[in-house]
Amino acid sequence: FDFCQAEGKKRPSENLGQVLFGERIEPSPYRFTFNKKETCKSVCTKTYDTRKPEDKQKLDFLKKSMLLNYQHHWIVDNMPVTWCYDVEDGQRFCNPGFPIGCYITEDGRPKDACVINSEFHEKDTFYIFNHVDIKIYYHVVENEALGARLVAAKLEPKSYKHTHPDNPDCSGVPMDISNKANGEVKIAYTYSVSFEEEKSIRWASRWDYILESMPHTHIQWFSIMNSLVIVLFLSGMVAMIMLRTLHKDIARYNQMDSSEDAQEEFGWKLVHGDIFRPPRKGMLLSVFLGSGTQILIMTFVTLFFACLGFLSPANRGALMTCAVVLWVLLGTPAGYVAARFYKSFGGEKWKTNVLLTSFLCPGIVFADFFIMNLILWGEGSSAAIPFGTLVAILALWFCISVPLTFIGAYFGFKKHAIEHPVRTNQIPRQIPEQSFYTKPLPGIIMGGILPFGCIFIQLFFILNSIWSHQMYYMFGFLFLVFIILVITCSEATILLCYFHLCAEDYHWQWRSFLTSGFTAVYFLIYAIHYFFSKLQITGTASTILYFGYTMIMVLIFFLFTG
Repeated sequence: FDFCQAEGKKRPSENLGQVLFGERIEPSPYRFTFNKKETCKSVCTKTYDTRKPEDKQKLDFLKKSMLLNYQHHWIVDNMPVTWCYDVEDGQRFCNPGFPIGCYITEDGRPKDACVINSEFHEKDTFYIFNHVDIKIYYHVVENEALGARLVAAKLEPKSYKHTHPDNPDCSGVPMDISNKANGEVKIAYTYSVSFEEEKSIRWASRWDYILESMPHTHIQWFSIMNSLVIVLFLSGMVAMIMLRTLHKDIARYNQMDSSEDAQEEFGWKLVHGDIFRPPRKGMLLSVFLGSGTQILIMTFVTLFFACLGFLSPANRGALMTCAVVLWVLLGTPAGYVAARFYKSFGGEKWKTNVLLTSFLCPGIVFADFFIMNLILWGEGSSAAIPFGTLVAILALWFCISVPLTFIGAYFGFKKHAIEHPVRTNQIPRQIPEQSFYTKPLPGIIMGGILPFGCIFIQLFFILNSIWSHQMYYMFGFLFLVFIILVITCSEATILLCYFHLCAEDYHWQWRSFLTSGFTAVYFLIYAIHYFFSKLQITGTASTILYFGYTMIMVLIFFLFTG
């Protein structure tokens, strides 16, 4: 972007989560001294001669970023510097970033941030925010050793065309860059900083200002009530089937005198000789079950910690770091579950099973991630992950996760296979003609709708926080939704399983996995809708990145729900 650079300062170090999310922190040329007021201090001046091709390219890049409403994100003492402005109905909205500049269209319509100042009125012109008024609020600590703590930092972006860049006075007309401008363009960057004591904010609660400017909580409660109604409805259905229908069925089966009525059996009792027949592709199913268990426990523990406040936005990258470390350490349950199910399906190739559990799903995720990284690297993006970090992730996977999976699988294979209560017949039974809604595909498609209905409002906020740089802090809601999702997935699957067993279709293993797993397909459809309706992403690389990362999320979500 060719803004002012800080000379000779070394960059702060980032943790694993920040590196994976592509958050890089750069040192700043804006220097503050505590309680020392500065007005209109010059940082640097950039001159662009449009006749030189490299200067013209830099200026065009700046224009393009103003057109797309790119934002600065600044940090002081680990606090985001916020830009607060009035929105309709008397509320103030605090944005943790502020735009580079803005654009007035050819027919004189102000775009994005240009509405804040009536002086921005030239047609087909860019206005760059080259001056910032920063206000730092501090809280004096009374009882301990004398000192003050920073509790908030706010700024106002301004635009000034400084007449004397070396001796700026910060007044006069805004800094305009006409779209058709030729010759020399000079942009002088300046700042003012003032300090103010703020007695009402404690240092511990200095992040609360984010909550004030996010009036989304009533939507959340509404969606939670909505989901709870779905859960109650499903639980009622499941309970009714379990208690009344099964009770009736069993009573009826017990009354029959085994000799004469045995031919007239109907419903799920008929498939007792086939119900534990191993599924087709049992190897793959057991591997999916193992990886799914790993993801389920990882999500549960991460969200639990997030609810207790360990992973608040103040600890940058903590959420991602926690998830990755947990995922690596949870290789043992994955290996155990996969081995256990594979053995009960009567599988013999245990080596293949262990290897697939440790490498199939993580391998797909890593390959996808690696391709995305190559694209970022080719585009020269700062979000590209350095080679060292990739090696570190591979080391975590091969040296910790894989051995743990082997240990889990060893214990899983050592235990006796899961005993089935009924013998499996030698000859497979023929499945009668199925009605439309007990056929595999319609059943699976119907099964995904209910769980998706529970989560889709949370999904909107999560996608916003990933792609639109908004803070996500509603972990309490998310934990609740997570629990509701787990219950809904299980209950919807039990219901549909009962229906198709009554229709004498005994292939239940894959169907039960895919019924709730199909929620991930709805998630994918929603992500595509979000891409076209909410995001203004242009360019091939960016689109590939969006869908590449979305596919990783969809795969993880598929394994988790299944």
